[in-house]
Amino acid sequence: MKKTIIAVFILLLSLQSCKESDKKKDSAPVNKEISDLSIYNLPSKWTTQYGKDIELKSLRGNVLVMVMIYTSCKAACPRLVADMRDIESKLDKKNKQHVKLILVSIDPKTDTPEKLKDFAIANKMNQDPWLFLRSSEENTREFAAVLAVNYKQISPIDFSHSNIISVFNPDGELIFQQEGLGVNNDKTITTINQEAEKI
Repeated sequence: MKKTIIAVFILLLSLQSCKESDKKKDSAPVNKEISDLSIYNLPSKWTTQYGKDIELKSLRGNVLVMVMIYTSCKAACPRLVADMRDIESKLDKKNKQHVKLILVSIDPKTDTPEKLKDFAIANKMNQDPWLFLRSSEENTREFAAVLAVNYKQISPIDFSHSNIISVFNPDGELIFQQEGLGVNNDKTITTINQEAEKI
């Protein structure tokens, strides 16, 4: 009888500790404060290729891989898109559900949600984990400064801009940047996979 009571007591204790650890697991990300270095502090509103308005903080909990492009570009941007597609193809399948591949327009006047959606469809990027964003010119310039992306309008349909792919951890902190076109992306892939595995 004593053995049975002890066994039941141990079982109850172990169940209780499991519940407590589950609670901790569930509540940790919600209670964790956003650091001063997080892009989730930016109050700017963005619009997706589907016309949905979002704030960046709604993406919290994912590894973000971001690049700034404009859909009318015929020079560097197609190469940057190809680089992003190459990154996607090399990600571990189990990690991909925790990753968002985001293309941010530097030409919000031209890149309407409809135009971004058409671009996504044309490039077979109209499903998860792909996301296209546009905002006001002011918000775009502020965000470009955060990513250290420089751009300048040369003509109504042409911009000169940096070719940088940025990786953010689930708390929105910049942890890695890949600069250039068609460069070796091994370090980028490793960084994304390592962060995604922590989620």
